[in-house]
Amino acid sequence: MSVSISSDAADVSTTSGTPLSADRIKHLEFIQAIVTRLGNNSFLLKGWAMTITAAILALSAGQLSWQIALSGTVPLLGFWSLDSYFLRQERLFRALYEDARSPDSTVEMLSMNVGPYLARVTLVKAAFSQTLVLFYGALLIAHFVVVLVAR
Repeated sequence: MSVSISSDAADVSTTSGTPLSADRIKHLEFIQAIVTRLGNNSFLLKGWAMTITAAILALSAGQLSWQIALSGTVPLLGFWSLDSYFLRQERLFRALYEDARSPDSTVEMLSMNVGPYLARVTLVKAAFSQTLVLFYGALLIAHFVVVLVAR
């Protein structure tokens, strides 16, 4: 089901033709703003993780210090866990959005309660999603390659 909005604010409806109230549209906008903010936070974390990893690996390779390279895995794992948290929260709010966009939704108007979706979206699933494993896994492998080369 998708939502179509015409130029007339009173004519907001789903593809099934059921009109959505202005309050329902505002609720969906609030949820979408949260999803956008969580996505931006995740993007910033990845930038910081890449920058700090590059700096630590350059320092450890320059000094041929496996200890520095190995210690660089600690902040990397911290970034990974924080990014996992943001991804989980984003998925929780997307599930709330899916339920709230239905005109006959049982979601309380303007509610931001993601509690009913906690069992469906786990932190472990988010942490080991394909995108996070590829990104942070590659950085982790780079750390271990420098550890092996520096030994």
